[in-house]
Amino acid sequence: MYADEICRRMVWSRGAAPTSQDDAERGSDPLTREWLVTNGLGGYASGTVSGAVTRRFHGLLISALPAPLGRTMMLSDLSTRIFTADDRVYQVGGQEPWLDDGGAQVIDLAEFRLEAGVPVWRYEGAGMAIERRLLMPHAQNTVHVTYTLVEGTGPVRIELQPWVNFRPHEGALDRPVAGPYALTVVEDRYELASPSDLPPLRLKVQGARAEFRIESARLRNVRYRIEQSRGYDAVGEFYSPGRFSLELPVSGSATLIASTEAWETLNALSTDEVERAERKRRTRLLLAAAPEVRTGPAAELVLGADQFLISPAGRVEDAARARAAGDEVRTVIAGYHWFTDWGRDTMISLEGLTLVTGRHTEAGYILRTFAHYVKDGLIPNMFPEGKNDGLYHTADATLWFFHALDRYLATTGDRETLRLILPTLIDIVEHHTRGTRFGIRADPQDGLIRQGEEGYQLTWMDAKVGDYVVTPRRGKAVEINALWYNALRLIERWARESDGDGAAKRYGAAAEQVKASFNRRFWSEKHGYLYDVIDGEQGVDDAFRPNQLLSISLPHPVLDPARWKGIVDQAKERLWTPVGLRSLAPGHPDYKPKYFGDLRARDMAYHQGTVWGWLMGPFIDAWLKVYPTDLAGARRLLEGFAPHLDEACAGSISEIFDAEPPFTPRGCVAQAWSVAEVLRAYARTAPSGG
Repeated sequence: MYADEICRRMVWSRGAAPTSQDDAERGSDPLTREWLVTNGLGGYASGTVSGAVTRRFHGLLISALPAPLGRTMMLSDLSTRIFTADDRVYQVGGQEPWLDDGGAQVIDLAEFRLEAGVPVWRYEGAGMAIERRLLMPHAQNTVHVTYTLVEGTGPVRIELQPWVNFRPHEGALDRPVAGPYALTVVEDRYELASPSDLPPLRLKVQGARAEFRIESARLRNVRYRIEQSRGYDAVGEFYSPGRFSLELPVSGSATLIASTEAWETLNALSTDEVERAERKRRTRLLLAAAPEVRTGPAAELVLGADQFLISPAGRVEDAARARAAGDEVRTVIAGYHWFTDWGRDTMISLEGLTLVTGRHTEAGYILRTFAHYVKDGLIPNMFPEGKNDGLYHTADATLWFFHALDRYLATTGDRETLRLILPTLIDIVEHHTRGTRFGIRADPQDGLIRQGEEGYQLTWMDAKVGDYVVTPRRGKAVEINALWYNALRLIERWARESDGDGAAKRYGAAAEQVKASFNRRFWSEKHGYLYDVIDGEQGVDDAFRPNQLLSISLPHPVLDPARWKGIVDQAKERLWTPVGLRSLAPGHPDYKPKYFGDLRARDMAYHQGTVWGWLMGPFIDAWLKVYPTDLAGARRLLEGFAPHLDEACAGSISEIFDAEPPFTPRGCVAQAWSVAEVLRAYARTAPSGG
């Protein structure tokens, strides 16, 4: 069994027109569909199916470099021209106008497909067909771009021109290209360096004899259309040192390799060896996953999940500390392209990314890595790009840590990890009980967690515009207290297993107080659902939001079971969409049907109706608690995700969607908790799922 035989997806083909205006808006154009390849370090390659560069994050090699550098754009683009025996010149692909070579005819894109997640382009025209595929060797900041002349009447000469703009991958576009770049050539090895602390970009051609013509060129006024639509700087520059020229026979292949690794690493494997190794690795990923997710869309999500699990290349001290204890450092990239690793996203994603996929060892690494970072009873909310220290402004990530550990223990039975982390968990509960940073504290009157500090957004609804927090939710938030109750029940059990009933008694008493207070204070008899926030700045917030589902969906549900069905049925009616749940029910004065415009406009809509894919996981859990025999019905609730795998980022799931049809995908094109929770829901709703 090979991964590409199981997971071969035709994403786009010439002549496949959208069937409706909705399809067109959702991204049937190859200019709006994107692809992503990652390297297990946080580095990646990404672009549009068409070949056009439309985001600052689009490039063929974004290396994950040690702090303080972080992820860095090293190879921005590669223009390709074909010269036939009769001296005709063709440009490959529908690239942006600034890469057009005047007078060259275009060989159009005929199809784009994924083979086990590896992107393959097929171009047809002028009596020839050329395929291009791109892959990154695992755990290397290296990319292989391979061209194959699959059809034709004779050999052709192919010319490859690399374009660069060394910069942080989030860096400003409107600064001139760094320079001067220095090109060094030794035999078939080419190094392009800038006057900075960055490593050089190393280039070589494999599979064909190549000549290089030094021909410095600059492209100005490179316009990034998506950046422009989002209100960011959108015009930059590219630089090229020259062009590679090589002969390609029919059925022959040649590869341009670009890397920031040492030559010894770059040369260790041929492109064929890299391709075979990556096929085997991806096949192993599928074989390790739960049987329920080895076929169909779920199998593609198993491979999609792999993109988010990384060994953070820049955290040298972390790696040394972990290896001294016999561990490895692992973490989760929250979303591509711009997110780093976030505590909340990691803990919500852990079950789907690692346990459903059979990557139990890595789950343990992640949990122990984050346990090391606990400070004042909190795990980090996020690690900024290029930094070793985390930021801690979160009220829920630490409580999700308890849930993630519980799911890990239920799957693996790893009591040693529990023994190691238990003192930290007890310390977390103590800090929450007596009070910790950002106003996070259990109210001694009712045992419920209060949180909030001016200027901070501490729950997952964390949009902020300048100093303005869009949904501050300061007070006692419904999902925070559902998570708090779940954590208390878990620590009660773990303390009893470790030290007996006496040690567990106080946690059980605290949990009973929370449960009684929660059901008395959050329930709205008038509305038949739970308040979103109580004891807030405006008293109670009766907005109908999906947060209340956690009071049902968690392993230790805090809500009285008699109230479950009414909430779940209302959520289905008012919040459910084919690609997730709305963050606010229609009809509320703050409801926003679309997420678009500049940063302020988008952030104002981020949690005010915008659909979130990850919420499908808690919703499915809650649904099956109310309707435990309705696996088929629960599976139907997921049907919208299969066609979405052809949209936005092929083979992955977007961060968010518009709140109204056609539910246009928005935000990050590939989001960890979206993939993780939908994958977990696929496993949960399989006929043999449980």
